[in-house]
Amino acid sequence: MGTPISTLRNMGPAMETAFARAGIDSAEALRDLGTDAAYARLLASGERPHFIPFYVIEMALQGRPWNDCTKEEKATLRLRFDRIKASAAPPPRSELEAFLDRIGVRDPRGTG
Repeated sequence: MGTPISTLRNMGPAMETAFARAGIDSAEALRDLGTDAAYARLLASGERPHFIPFYVIEMALQGRPWNDCTKEEKATLRLRFDRIKASAAPPPRSELEAFLDRIGVRDPRGTG
C-alpha cells in the first residue's frame, strides 16, 4: 500500500473512504488515474455526482487549496464533470425500488 490519500491537500478521511470503496487506495493510485478517471470510479462505486468534490480532487492533484480554483478553471472543469456524469451508469437500484417498480407503485419512466 502506498501513501494515504488523506496526505494530499484537500483530501480528508471522508474522501479517503470514498476512494477506498472505489478501489483507489493510495495517493499514487489517485495520481496515476487522474481526476477524470478517479471521479468516474467514484460514481461507479455509488457516489452521487457533485461538482465541488470533482474540482477539489483536481486542485488536490495540483497541490493547490480547493478554493484556489479560478472562475475560468471551474468553467473548463464543469465541462469535464458534465461529460463524466453523463457517461456514468446510474447507480444500482435498491431492492425496495425494484420491488416498487414491480408492483407498479413507481412510474416506470422514472418521472415520479
